[in-house]
Amino acid sequence: MRRLLPPILAAAFLASSRAFAADPPPPAPQVFFDDFSYASLDELEAHGWTVRTTPGWPGIENAFWRKEDVSFAADPANQGNRILRMTSSTDGTPAHTFQTQICQQRKFKEGTYAARVHFAHDPASGPAGDGVVESYYTYSTVDIPKNPNYSECDFEYLPEGGWGQKGPALFVTTWRTASPLPDGTNDNTHGALPGQEGGWHVLVLQVAGGHVRYFLDGSLIADHGGPYYPREIMSFNFNLWFTREGVAPSRQPRSYEEDIDWVYFEKGAALSPGDVDRRVQALRRAGTPWQDTVESAGLPCPCNS
Repeated sequence: MRRLLPPILAAAFLASSRAFAADPPPPAPQVFFDDFSYASLDELEAHGWTVRTTPGWPGIENAFWRKEDVSFAADPANQGNRILRMTSSTDGTPAHTFQTQICQQRKFKEGTYAARVHFAHDPASGPAGDGVVESYYTYSTVDIPKNPNYSECDFEYLPEGGWGQKGPALFVTTWRTASPLPDGTNDNTHGALPGQEGGWHVLVLQVAGGHVRYFLDGSLIADHGGPYYPREIMSFNFNLWFTREGVAPSRQPRSYEEDIDWVYFEKGAALSPGDVDRRVQALRRAGTPWQDTVESAGLPCPCNS
């Protein structure tokens, strides 16, 4: 004869069974990853990147932004790996100044951003001495009049110094408002890490829980927040440009390079630098050169807008 569970136990068992069966699996993280294993700009742009060609701020007034200054090269330190290279050049005149910028789509906000970037301390060719800015950054868009919700987070290496800093320095800056010159008014909080930082670095930016944390090669170097915490959806970008006040007087042509090995973003997660490294290495071991599961925000890329 079959024995029946007491009514109370039977109800509890049924409720727990339903709850267990109804638990959905956790959603897959929204991730963007690119290791720049490209042979052409067409391949790069097919994955959501825009190479800037429109004139304007920042940099030397009336300078040019050119597609042909973005290229792909074999990594001399890692056989089989490829890197993206930005090359900017000048002879000290606007007519012969060529700056470089690439932008990903504008669909990122809170989460962890990371990139492995090679900063150059010396020119690739020609004499040194220019105020040059080598960057990895996120930003929304520059609206005139100023957008009250403007958002921007920057890593910027200045090998010749500038912005009140004598000698080379890595600046980290979080912006609340910004306007292009000639207005030039802005509201930001920033820090400067003095010293030469030429070479490869892993840059990690956490935007989470009211804090904007900047890491250099695993070490926390700045923690911003309060009114400077991002409020707008942003793109992430790289650029290589010359400051108006820092151009050397020489008319001899010179060029500078910034290399990028990979870039990674995970939405809604505050990942440690170690977490980022493990995720990137797992993607590479799996033979995944590119992945984008971050939902579109339907916003224009700021590079050429």
